[in-house]
Amino acid sequence: MTIKLGIAPIAWTNDDLPELGAENSFEQCISEMALARFTGTEIGNKYPKDPDVLKSYLAPRGLNVASAWFSVYLTTKSYEENVPAFIEHRDFLHAMGAKVIVISEQGHSIQGLDKPIYQDKPTFTEEEWDKLTTGLEKLGELAKEKEMTIVYHHHMGTGVQTTEEIDRLMAHTDPEKVSLLFDTGHLVFSGEDPLEIYKKHHSRIKHIHFKDIRKDRMAVVKESKMSFLDGVKSGVFTVPGDGMIDFSPIWKLIDENDYEGWIVVEAEQDPAKANPFLYAKKARNHIKQVTGL
Repeated sequence: MTIKLGIAPIAWTNDDLPELGAENSFEQCISEMALARFTGTEIGNKYPKDPDVLKSYLAPRGLNVASAWFSVYLTTKSYEENVPAFIEHRDFLHAMGAKVIVISEQGHSIQGLDKPIYQDKPTFTEEEWDKLTTGLEKLGELAKEKEMTIVYHHHMGTGVQTTEEIDRLMAHTDPEKVSLLFDTGHLVFSGEDPLEIYKKHHSRIKHIHFKDIRKDRMAVVKESKMSFLDGVKSGVFTVPGDGMIDFSPIWKLIDENDYEGWIVVEAEQDPAKANPFLYAKKARNHIKQVTGL
């Protein structure tokens, strides 16, 4: 099978909001992932940092590492300042058998700040765009040294969020060096059309996040000028099959374009309100219904 299904630990313990799921252990998290019939995971802050130790926990549960998030600051720091941490991250993921590295530019990002996510969205200057695209290509070359690929994560509250911004990033980077992560939830949250993005950039998409959106919560986030993290706490994100997104036409495009790689459920919620195991099972059942996987 060329498509593998994973789930992110952020539903059990939120790295950006450590108080969400602080009571949930690493072992509980990965055991429930396996019980919900997923075969992959991304990396959370409770995961062991030693590859051999991490493998000793994942292997008995039939889990592999799909990827892990890496923040870059190419618009606000020099390229050279970003490199050491990237190489360390790359080498860890390589040791875990991952093929892609999730990257997001966090220069000027407001996703972790107490600012309204819609109204205060940052934008890049021409000079910053140039720093970003040239820097990403260089990081892509470093990834290729390990036969890996960087996949860019468009994200709410950052300078690469909208269709226009995604299009610009893709147009000004080498397809051999920079690929794209396709995140259904962030596109809908931003007001973009996931089908348009997939049709336009399917050849560049090397990693996929499936998350759903609660339409009523999204409206409140916008109208109340909520921050990204307050939106998360309010329940704007949920798992596939529990929100407003129709995954059938999205899956049709994924299937028709012979996508190969991971589809990772990533739906950050408050685990005290949304039991991670039950929602993981809900997501897995919906994906099975829609895709047959």
